[in-house]
Amino acid sequence: MAARRIGQILVDLGFLTDEQLEIVLEEQEQQPGALFGKIAEDMQLITDEQLIQALAEQMSMQTVSLEDAEIPVEVREKITETMAQLYRIVPIRFEEDLNRLTVATCDPQNLTIQDELRTFLGYDIAMVVTTEREVLQYITKHFDSESESVEKLVAELADDEELKKMVSALETEKFNITDAEALADSAPVRKLLNMVLLLAIKDHASDIHFEPFEDEFRIRIKSEGVLYEMVPPPRHLAFAITTRIKVMASLDIAERRMPQDGRIELMVGGHPVDLRVSVLPTIFGESVVMRVLDRSVVNLSLENVGMDAVTMKAFRKAIDRPNGIILVTGPTGSGKTTTLYSALSEMNDIKDKLMTTEDPIEYDIEGIIQIPIDNDVGVTFASCLRAILRQDPDTILVGEVRDLETAEIAIQAALTGHLVFSTLHTNSAAATVTRLKDMGIQAFMICATVEAILAQRLVRRICTKCREETKVSSSLLFDLGMDRESIKGKKFFKGAGCDNCNNTGYKGRIAMFELMLMNDAIRDMVMNNASTDEIRDLAQKDGMTTLREFGMGLVMDGITTLDEVVRETVEE
Repeated sequence: MAARRIGQILVDLGFLTDEQLEIVLEEQEQQPGALFGKIAEDMQLITDEQLIQALAEQMSMQTVSLEDAEIPVEVREKITETMAQLYRIVPIRFEEDLNRLTVATCDPQNLTIQDELRTFLGYDIAMVVTTEREVLQYITKHFDSESESVEKLVAELADDEELKKMVSALETEKFNITDAEALADSAPVRKLLNMVLLLAIKDHASDIHFEPFEDEFRIRIKSEGVLYEMVPPPRHLAFAITTRIKVMASLDIAERRMPQDGRIELMVGGHPVDLRVSVLPTIFGESVVMRVLDRSVVNLSLENVGMDAVTMKAFRKAIDRPNGIILVTGPTGSGKTTTLYSALSEMNDIKDKLMTTEDPIEYDIEGIIQIPIDNDVGVTFASCLRAILRQDPDTILVGEVRDLETAEIAIQAALTGHLVFSTLHTNSAAATVTRLKDMGIQAFMICATVEAILAQRLVRRICTKCREETKVSSSLLFDLGMDRESIKGKKFFKGAGCDNCNNTGYKGRIAMFELMLMNDAIRDMVMNNASTDEIRDLAQKDGMTTLREFGMGLVMDGITTLDEVVRETVEE
């Protein structure tokens, strides 16, 4: 039976009149996606307590008040502050005999919360309903700050004698899969890993590193292109944490001598997060790196990638061509995929067929056919690209040109009337031509197909909350080939460090671009085997802004620092 509509329940309970119901419904039509109850509350037609009462009736749940609730500390500690904030929940009761945790939620209509918590915590989950105000007040009042709770949990794990016994038994006796699984599934190990994962996802981290050394087990999180170390857990827990990750990624926990790759699919706060897991045996145990693909944090639009007006106009002109190859270059994690997907999103029209082949697929876009690479069954970039050409596409995205075979098929596709997007790992736009030649592509093929090469890097933005003026060191000026005279009268900024940016001085990232359009003069140079420097000099004469010049523009605008530009660009 379909659930009754929340508006009708509010009328039946006497909280709204029929006339007010109509007014709220009209307002809801003007706000697509907005929730009826939230609109009614914002219009001050109902209170949050009345809304919760109606939601509880709609979802057949009980209501609870947290204001006077006395919740035991051991129940509260079943979840972390990050989990409480992400899901807007408070644990109120734990029944050990049933392995059941009852949580109060202010979002009972989000049916995925129960399943997600069950996956993370390993308990059966029961739900009751309370107001958002009470949940937020409770979290603020009763939960430790996250850094303190990580330190606290690590200290507890170090003192856990039972865990030490389980680990030492596994290390001294013959390897036992059942005992290893029991250790990986133990509550402290689960809790620590949940805390690390949720913290990383909350901070929009790109990678999580678990690294075993002789005397310590290090956990580092990469956020905004820089690695930050967390409080290291006890060294003896390395095996337990690694095994827990392998269990979650459906890998072979008995195999500890061979590299393994897997994936963990999570739902966090109602949106999908993909964790790509790489396990590598080292001299002191297994090193694990997780690549975090959070599809909810990216707004795929060319307007948001950070190009200036001139570069944007030239790039849009390049992607409007009916055929040819557009290459985006840069190191791993420089935003190449985001730029390409933003371009595809702009071109995503019912009149054209767009197809992609990637390893892995990072963003799921409606209307674009996406094929994942699977080398284990022979689905390589080259074989996939061949098959795509038989599917009558107009535009093709090849995740990466890794070898001569893929490059040759991409060129054939461009020559037969397709627009092909792809990526390469090179330092600059001009160096891409040399790289293609080194792969074995003939110069005349490059000239006939490549239309534009976009090199990009990501630099960290100065935190706007603690930005202050600063002086530039002589060594930095030397690195940039500048002197004091050339910067006379110019202002430079840095972040002093505050709570908003975790005392780093930086918050968020912005891209730098270098767009080289292939014209007749550059094509002649390519045919005459000109060097990278010669091609770059000619492109600059034709109006190309180099990465470093683009970065200096951001520095002068007070968006980033000279250190960031020097770190991310090569000397020209």
